[in-house]
Amino acid sequence: MEALKQKFADKALSLYQELRATSKEHGGQKIDEVTLSQVLGGARGIKMMLWETSQLDPNKGIRFRGYSIPEIKESLPSGPQGEPKPEGLFWLMLTGEIPTAEEVDALTKEWQRRAEVPQAVFTTLDSLPADTHPMTQFTIGIMAMQPESVFSRRYSEGLPKSDYWDAVYEDSMNLIARLPRVAAYIYRRAFKDGQHIEPDTSLDYSANFAHMLGSDDEDFRSLMRLYLTIHADHEGGNASAHTVHLVGSTLSDPYLSFAAGMNALAGPLHGLANQEVIKWIFEMIDNLGTKTPTEEEIADYVQRTLDEGKVIPGYGHAVLREPDPRFTAQRRFAEQYIKDSDLISTVWKIFDVVPPILQSLGKVKNPWPNVDAHSGALLVHYGFSEFSYYTVLFGVSRALGVLAAGIWSRALGMPLERPKSVTSEWIKNQVK
Repeated sequence: MEALKQKFADKALSLYQELRATSKEHGGQKIDEVTLSQVLGGARGIKMMLWETSQLDPNKGIRFRGYSIPEIKESLPSGPQGEPKPEGLFWLMLTGEIPTAEEVDALTKEWQRRAEVPQAVFTTLDSLPADTHPMTQFTIGIMAMQPESVFSRRYSEGLPKSDYWDAVYEDSMNLIARLPRVAAYIYRRAFKDGQHIEPDTSLDYSANFAHMLGSDDEDFRSLMRLYLTIHADHEGGNASAHTVHLVGSTLSDPYLSFAAGMNALAGPLHGLANQEVIKWIFEMIDNLGTKTPTEEEIADYVQRTLDEGKVIPGYGHAVLREPDPRFTAQRRFAEQYIKDSDLISTVWKIFDVVPPILQSLGKVKNPWPNVDAHSGALLVHYGFSEFSYYTVLFGVSRALGVLAAGIWSRALGMPLERPKSVTSEWIKNQVK
């Protein structure tokens, strides 16, 4: 058994036994209350699921196994320019331990070993019109890999419940290993006339992804390491993560559950927002007739956007009440690697302008930028201006967190998720 799998098995069995004892002794303990506004407001903030890999603090932002993004950047094994490798984050999320450089290198090689994509997947993608939205192609590509599911095969053969996690681990590792190849194939067929680039197995996970996309720029490789790390997880309550958890609780295999999560990510109120941000910025630049708008010009355009009943994309978050640390991490990357970019400068001016305007409205709980407010400008700088593709990049990253959490769910024997719904008549009676 490979080192990561063995370490996970040891930790999972111990926690499984501990949680069963806790449930038996304290299962009736009340830990939260539900209000009518939560019932009517999308179950916002209701504590109702176990998610081991990360936790979101409203004021401090995301913490992966207790580590903040600055701590992650400081602690995880990194690439040549110091950005953390997502392989290390996956190890951390699965085991709760910071891996050594040697352990990360071993995981890179393990993913390389598993990375061959069945030809049927490419044949399926090639049957689609090239202008099919990249996220539609992405979910179809994931589903086309599903016949390879280890869990599905072993379950049909009579897999015992105690071994569910093992088969889910195998599927998750295979899926993570193959996603960059599938995602790059979609990019090249949609935007580069189908001129595909073969993998380079001498490179780490992020650098190889950048290579297959079409860039061997070392700075862009570093951006991909940072991007795939900071987008990987955002606790379990966000729409894509929760969808993967919900579908996985039915014992659908990781391909089915992850594809479902990517359909959630494709919504404009979730992952598709990253393309909406850069689209809005481009529209503003065109409307103002300048690539270097002043703060006053930006403020006027922001106000006009709000007056039209529209939102400012990239600003506000369901949980965060401070600037998103993922935005800050991307800004620091730009400060280090990108000089004299009009687009980056505009993103920073928007950051100075938008929060005070939203605060003045008196009803916005979080006027600060989220991760989407900066990511598109970085990608455009490195030549990736096809913003309809950005959510696919997000999806490749998000696989690390949701699939790690899925392995934990099966190891801990999490049951079928089945919350209780109520009718409007029931609500009226409660109010009476």
